[in-house]
Amino acid sequence: MKLIFPIVFILSSALTSFSGAEFFFTENKHDFPDVVEGVQISHVFEFTNKGDEPLIISGFEVACPCTALIYPETPILPGQKSSVKLTFDTKGKYGFQDRTVLIKSNAKGKNKLRFRVYVNEIKD
Repeated sequence: MKLIFPIVFILSSALTSFSGAEFFFTENKHDFPDVVEGVQISHVFEFTNKGDEPLIISGFEVACPCTALIYPETPILPGQKSSVKLTFDTKGKYGFQDRTVLIKSNAKGKNKLRFRVYVNEIKD
């Protein structure tokens, strides 16, 4: 009798952990080649919704407005592949840049993208 509650709890936890939207990126980190200050660089990150509910991306968080993310505005169905496009404006940025983008969605867990680039100063 004492084992019934733990077994029910474990089973219910296991069942709820498999429901919902989940997305996995093919890669979640990208290293750009060195660039000169003033150019805008971009990279496309591909992902798949591996959950059992539609994935809805509602926004993103970045530390600087120099970084932006273009994402699908329609739900991504279970099993469907899609992508987001990250852009970074190097104007006024110099040296090693290591940035993280937090993606807001209805998926379980936090999904982050990271990129790095070395920005060279323009020399006259």
